[in-house]
Amino acid sequence: MSADHHGVSSSPRPRADLQTPLCLLQGGREFFPALIAAIDTAQRSVQMETYIFDAHGAGAEVAQALMRAAQRGLSVQLLIDGLGADGLDLPWRERLQQAGVQWQLFAPLGRVWASVRLVLAPAHWRRLHRKLCVIDEQLLFCGGINILDDHYDPNHGALTAPRFDFTVSVQGPVARQAAVAMALLWTRVQVGDSVRQRQLGQAWEAWREGLAQRSAARQPGAGQADAAGTARAHLLLRDNLRFRNSIERAYRKAIGRARREVLISNAYFLPGGRLRRALIEAAGRGVRVRLLLQGRYEYFMQYHAARSVYLDLLQAGVEVHEYATSFLHAKVAVIDGRWSTVGSSNLDPLSLLLAREANVVIEDERFAHILQDRLEQAITGHGRAVHLHDYSRRPWRERLMNKLAYALMRMALFITGHRY
Repeated sequence: MSADHHGVSSSPRPRADLQTPLCLLQGGREFFPALIAAIDTAQRSVQMETYIFDAHGAGAEVAQALMRAAQRGLSVQLLIDGLGADGLDLPWRERLQQAGVQWQLFAPLGRVWASVRLVLAPAHWRRLHRKLCVIDEQLLFCGGINILDDHYDPNHGALTAPRFDFTVSVQGPVARQAAVAMALLWTRVQVGDSVRQRQLGQAWEAWREGLAQRSAARQPGAGQADAAGTARAHLLLRDNLRFRNSIERAYRKAIGRARREVLISNAYFLPGGRLRRALIEAAGRGVRVRLLLQGRYEYFMQYHAARSVYLDLLQAGVEVHEYATSFLHAKVAVIDGRWSTVGSSNLDPLSLLLAREANVVIEDERFAHILQDRLEQAITGHGRAVHLHDYSRRPWRERLMNKLAYALMRMALFITGHRY
């Protein structure tokens, strides 16, 4: 593992050096060994949130690490979204419980009526999409990688190439901030509708502490500093109460300040009007704006709706590239070689308006250079440029599908009472 003098590691080998304050981890090949090593060396607690937990392949190894930690007497809490827990079957759930792992489902739907509830009850569209793990309230993993083997997809089966995705590990105050937020959500899910006064008091105190942490993070010079004091990292949480626009606002602000380059890689890309205008205005200022987006068909709505917004972007001079070697699942960006973000939030209405999301924003040239280098390699080696001429001449059936998907997305948002 090589690390520069400022404590930023590119993690060129599968196992991460957990002593570096900032470490970029690409795909499960780098992330899972680092995560398991951190769990195995934990001293007090492990807190984990994930959208999908699939206990096959690499996922089984993570589950076993959690069980080992619980058997050592550590507090181990695992929160999984109710839609993403199908890969954790009954035998695995029983093994986790017997080992002492505390686990819960966020907004479970039930197998029989899951699809019906999702269609008829928009409240169920508000999912837990965060991918967070905090070790001993000191080390944070945050990104887009589910607990899911890189070469397997629940809907498409075996993959010939691994997903393209990232996680960042961060030490310091942001880990404590994440731990507080996760403890609050854990309490809310645990107590459900029958809340005792004592538990409400604990939740309120955790909430107040979380606000204090976030307020401190906004002060000049706050954030996670690396060994040389030059890197700053901030945790952005999106929820449906106080922090509904935190992640999108951070993107718009950084894009609005861009002077040289904006490079974004995002799996499900359907930005709202303000974010789209920010990209177009940046290109109009002479900023080079490049997008690396999903090039393989995964879901009808996301695949086709995204392509409905290409025209305005391409006409403005935004460069669009599609990644088709495998599924692109990244949610990252680099702006002007200094500002970067790694997290779980897509730039689409499901993430920006409905789901619980978490991104880490990092202000550091070395980290930004490492992430940009990975994205450059993906564009050069696996990207397919979308040209305005070819896009304008796409088949009428594809045009129809694009418009239909976009209309359905707008209708879904109307049902939930959102404008986008």
